[in-house]
Amino acid sequence: MNFDFNNPYLSTRIPIFARNVVSTSHPLASQAGLRILQQGGNAVDAAIATAAVMTLVEPVSNGLGSDAFCILWDGKELHGLNASGPAPKAWTPEYFKAKYGADAATPPMRGIDSVTVPGAVRGWVAMSDRFGKLPFADLLAPAIDIAERGYLVPPVVQGKWAAATPLLGSQPGFAQNFLPWGRAPEVGDLFRFTAAARALKAIARTKGEAYYNGEIAEALARFSAEHGGALTVADLAAYQPEWVKPISRDYRGHTLHEIPPNGQGIAALIALGILEKFDIASLPVDSVQSQHLQIEAMKLAFADVYRYVSERKTMEVTTEQMLDDAYLASRARLIDVKKAQDFKAGNPVKGGTIYLTAADESGMMVSFIQSNYMGFGSGCVEPEYGISLQNRGHGFSLKAESPNVVAPGKRPFHTIIPAFLTKDGQPVMSFGVMGGNMQPQGHMQTLVRMLDYKQNPQAACDAPRWRFNAGLEINVEAAMNASTVQGLRDRGHHLEVINDSYQDFGAGQFIWRAGEPSVEGYVAASDPRRDGVAAGY
Repeated sequence: MNFDFNNPYLSTRIPIFARNVVSTSHPLASQAGLRILQQGGNAVDAAIATAAVMTLVEPVSNGLGSDAFCILWDGKELHGLNASGPAPKAWTPEYFKAKYGADAATPPMRGIDSVTVPGAVRGWVAMSDRFGKLPFADLLAPAIDIAERGYLVPPVVQGKWAAATPLLGSQPGFAQNFLPWGRAPEVGDLFRFTAAARALKAIARTKGEAYYNGEIAEALARFSAEHGGALTVADLAAYQPEWVKPISRDYRGHTLHEIPPNGQGIAALIALGILEKFDIASLPVDSVQSQHLQIEAMKLAFADVYRYVSERKTMEVTTEQMLDDAYLASRARLIDVKKAQDFKAGNPVKGGTIYLTAADESGMMVSFIQSNYMGFGSGCVEPEYGISLQNRGHGFSLKAESPNVVAPGKRPFHTIIPAFLTKDGQPVMSFGVMGGNMQPQGHMQTLVRMLDYKQNPQAACDAPRWRFNAGLEINVEAAMNASTVQGLRDRGHHLEVINDSYQDFGAGQFIWRAGEPSVEGYVAASDPRRDGVAAGY
């Protein structure tokens, strides 16, 4: 790819060019990954070490009670890992309706009854067992050191921490673990997380067994029972992550790969399949015409995803039907180039999150995402081991007709999605964008910029983004061209300009393979929206 390395946007960043690269949203995490690479580890080892550090330095977005997904190139082929956890065995619609009323539509947003089995830790172990080089315990050493010695809270994380405190301060374990000052932190406050250090040491010593079959599992089950939850030792012991084949679709001579449902990665594939029917490259890159087509394609994709996607074995349509070319062409014909529309689902039968990526000079590339869902997840924190538990259970429905209806041992609809790009069967880019339903929107917008407009990864990362919410509602970043904003409004989009880019427009990390990894290496970019850092050597 012959990129244009002129960056027309506000960021003064330049891409990182190196043979070994780690790109994350916190410098201490990137340093941890590089430390492992310099000790002889590979990209998988670096990703695990980085993920462990991220549970500490960005606790708003992930923790030791998170779920995770990964797509990795091992040097020869692509592999996917689904490390999202299922519902406790006691969960049924009747369980929730008895506790929260017959009119409840979903499990609660926060609290112990929003917690499914956490999958991230066992995901780390699965990656290490299959592809790692260094001993698993070595990979957690940087995180243990940071948990014990502490770090200074940075501005972006502090802002989210402070915003979450009034909502979650009364949840069990939250204040004890995350408000040691008796308040939310100020920028520059030293945060030590000794309880998490205790957990990390047990996880390192037992290769994760303490978490799912030992002392941490017992502590989590006690904590859940004490606060009226359903999670048991048996639920934790039964959990295993799943190696999966990524789903994919071609776009502009490349192939985008996503994790299959229960995740929403298929939304990016659908949107690009629709956009492929238009000559986007003939339109100016930041023009209203180009942005309008992308928005409408994304809206069509979400209409189907929200209607049909759940855990794959419970879906009433297949991913192949949803990605069928004739079906996507019929959906593309619904787009009015002059007018915004509120699309409904079609009929395919007829036709807080952190993201990181690492790559090494042997050619291994890792696209990894880890999340507690909403900021600080459930808000519940097991105090002895500092396990901050996600709230993925809120993603279930309590409606019997929904494909995503809650059931014992079922995985909920998931928002977190790593991505990977190949060309002619060879690796091109590991990448991802954080932030709820912004993730497939970010995948599509950045790929269009790189593949249709030849913008380099850092420019594509820095460019102003839009975010579809629902109906005709669109948010756009304040940096978007005023004439484009007005043009979108003229087409009927209900548009709001937002200054809080961290919350509304995600943040991304990108590693593009420039050639032979041991010679040309990689081009890496990291998002300024979350003070991201790409580092390499």
